[in-house]
Amino acid sequence: MIAIIDYGAGNIKSVEKAFAHIGCEAVTTASPEVIAAADAAVLPGVGSFGSAVENLEKTGMGDAAKRFIKSGKPFLGICLGLQALFSSSEESPGYNGLDVLPGKILRIPADGGLKIPHIGWNSLDINRDCPLFDGLPDSPYVYFVHSYYLRADDPSIVAATTEYGVNIHAAVWKDNCFAVQFHPEKSGTTGIAMLKNFVSLAGGKC
Repeated sequence: MIAIIDYGAGNIKSVEKAFAHIGCEAVTTASPEVIAAADAAVLPGVGSFGSAVENLEKTGMGDAAKRFIKSGKPFLGICLGLQALFSSSEESPGYNGLDVLPGKILRIPADGGLKIPHIGWNSLDINRDCPLFDGLPDSPYVYFVHSYYLRADDPSIVAATTEYGVNIHAAVWKDNCFAVQFHPEKSGTTGIAMLKNFVSLAGGKC
C-alpha cells in the first residue's frame, strides 16, 4: 500500500488517480500510524513553500514524513513535496523546510523574456543509475509548473536536471528518498513509467 501524505496540500487527487491507473492502491492519509505501516509514501504539494511547511508542522505530517524516510522504505516527494525536503526557500523567508536534504529553493530568474511561472514540458538529463528512471528513453519529457527551483548543496544527490534560464535540479535521489520538481502524474506515459518504477521499489506491493 502507498500512503499519500495529506497535510492540506493540493494535487492529491491527481496523484491518487495516477496510482489507480497502474492498479496500485494508494491511500490519502493524515494518520502517522497508517503512514508508518505503508510500503511506500508520497509527499505531494502545490502552492507556497511557507504555507506547506507551516501545515506540515501543524499537522505533524512533517515529522511523519521524516520518520518514514528514516525507515528505509521508498519515499517520493513531488513538486512542492521536493522543495519542502530542503532547508529554505526564497519564496518564504523565515520559514524552515524539513531539512532532510541540504540545499535551497531559489526563484527562477525572469531573464530573456522567460515566462514565470514555468509551465510546460521540458526534457531531462537523467542519471541512468537512478531506479526511478529505469527503462526511460534518453532526454524524457516531463511536465513542470513552478516559479522556484532547487539548488542542491550536494551534487551527488542530483538525479536529473533541466534547463529553463538556469540549470534546474529537477530530481534528487539519496538512498530510499526520491523527489522530483515536475509532476509525474501529469507527464503521460513517461510519468506513469516513473510511478511504476517507484512501486517496484516497494516490492510491487499495492
